[in-house]
Amino acid sequence: MSQTETTTTSPTSASNAWYPASQRDIYVVKQLVSKDFKLKYRRSVLGVAWSVLNPLLMMLVQAAVFSQIMRNNDPNIPNFPIYLLLGNTAWSLMSDATRQGMESIIFAQSLLKKVRVNRWVFPVQKVLFAVVNYAFSLVAVALVMAVFGWYPSWWALLLPLGVFYLALFCIGLALLLSALAVFFRDVIHLWGVFLTAWMYLTPLFYSVTILPGWMQSVMRFNPMYLYVTFIRRVLLWRMNPGLLVHAGCIGFALASLALGYYVFHKTEDRFILYI
Repeated sequence: MSQTETTTTSPTSASNAWYPASQRDIYVVKQLVSKDFKLKYRRSVLGVAWSVLNPLLMMLVQAAVFSQIMRNNDPNIPNFPIYLLLGNTAWSLMSDATRQGMESIIFAQSLLKKVRVNRWVFPVQKVLFAVVNYAFSLVAVALVMAVFGWYPSWWALLLPLGVFYLALFCIGLALLLSALAVFFRDVIHLWGVFLTAWMYLTPLFYSVTILPGWMQSVMRFNPMYLYVTFIRRVLLWRMNPGLLVHAGCIGFALASLALGYYVFHKTEDRFILYI
């Protein structure tokens, strides 16, 4: 390999080009996550504090609007603001991961033409960046729980597992959407509409118990309901999420990964012709 070829295979230095492919991909993912994190909070006075303030402000607004309307519809909700916050932060993780992952290949077109790296790195990196932001938002969750004197039990140790399930689900969606968006730009606009409808169909600011019986039965096929339920049970209800919730979260994660990888792998060789 010539010196010129070597320098074009790494985003930073020639030595990185000699890494094994898997290590090179991991290195690129780390660098891209770091870059996105710095860009997001560049020229911001509060910086990373917005990752904590944003979910808190959203919780205050929604609590003011929905607390009197929804809180009495389910006496089993022990603390409505925490219920809202846990649902909103989990939803934001999925929404941010899929929106950014969907456009990751399109926005990385100049890099794809210069750097020898697996294309899946770009949508996966966007999901990991969303997970990092979610981790900061958990500071807001901890603050609200402390204010209300609601302390988690040892079941909270299962939270990373629930986030892992959700991240795998998002990676599958990001792979699928990023591949489709390359060929059909309309997917970008349609996904925004779909997310809005999906959000209202998911019990984020209302209880599932206010729905008719048949809708409650259908809700088990809503993956985001399962992931939000997992997180709420371990943090809010301080209980085991249950075997069915575990199975549903794993099932949707694996199905999403399988479909996303299949479509992405089958189409990635033609990306360069459309970006």
